[in-house]
Amino acid sequence: MIKKAMILSAGFGKRLNPLTLSRPKPLLKIGKETLLSNTIQFLEHYKIKEIIINVHYLGDQIISYLNKKKFNLNINIINEEEKILDTGGGILNALKHFDESFLCINPDTIWNLNYINELKNLENNFVLNNKKCNLLVVNEVKSFDKKLRGDFLLKNGLLTRGIDQHLKYIYTGLQIINPDIFKHINAKVFSINKIWNNLIEKGELFGQESYIDFLHVSTLDIYNKLNIK
Repeated sequence: MIKKAMILSAGFGKRLNPLTLSRPKPLLKIGKETLLSNTIQFLEHYKIKEIIINVHYLGDQIISYLNKKKFNLNINIINEEEKILDTGGGILNALKHFDESFLCINPDTIWNLNYINELKNLENNFVLNNKKCNLLVVNEVKSFDKKLRGDFLLKNGLLTRGIDQHLKYIYTGLQIINPDIFKHINAKVFSINKIWNNLIEKGELFGQESYIDFLHVSTLDIYNKLNIK
C-alpha cells in the first residue's frame, strides 16, 4: 500500500484575489476546515504515513500553521524560497523523499471520505498493471464550476488530448506517480503537463473516472458559493 503523499501548496492562487493577497490559497477555509487541513485529514483516513508539502508564496504562513496544528502523520516541508518551480518542478524537487510510488494531491479540491474507495481502486489498478502514472479524472458534467474546462479525453483507461476535440474530463487533483517518469528531465521549472504529454505520446498516461460531484475552489465566485452551499 502507498504510504507517502505530496501536497502541492506553492501556488499564488491569483484567481482568489483579493483573499490570497494576504493568505495562501491552501489556508482558505471551507466551513471550519482549511483546504490544507481537509486534504491532510483525507490522507490520514487513507492511512498515509508521511506527507511532503512544498511551499513558496506566503510559505511562512503555511509553515507556521503546520507547526501549530497536530496531525497524526509525519509532515516534511520543502520551501521553494528562491522561485516557484511550478507543478512538475515542485514534484521533481521533492523526489529525494520518495523511493517508491506515491500520491500527489492538490488541496484546492474539497476531498471527502467518498473518495477513499475511488482512491483504493486507483491504487489497485496502478499496482496490478504496473503503471507509471494514474490520474483520477471526472466528467465535466459533475463539476460544480460549470466554466471549468476539461483536460483530457478518456477511453479504455487511457488519457489523451486530441486536437480540435472536446476534452470533457477534468483532472481532479489526485494522481499516483512512479518516480521513474521524471528520469531524463533536465528542466527545474516546468508544469506537470510536460510529464503528462510525454506519457501520452507513449500511450502510458492512464486515468480512472470519478463519479463524485467535483467541488473545486477555482475562482473567488466559486469559493464564495461553496462556502454557503
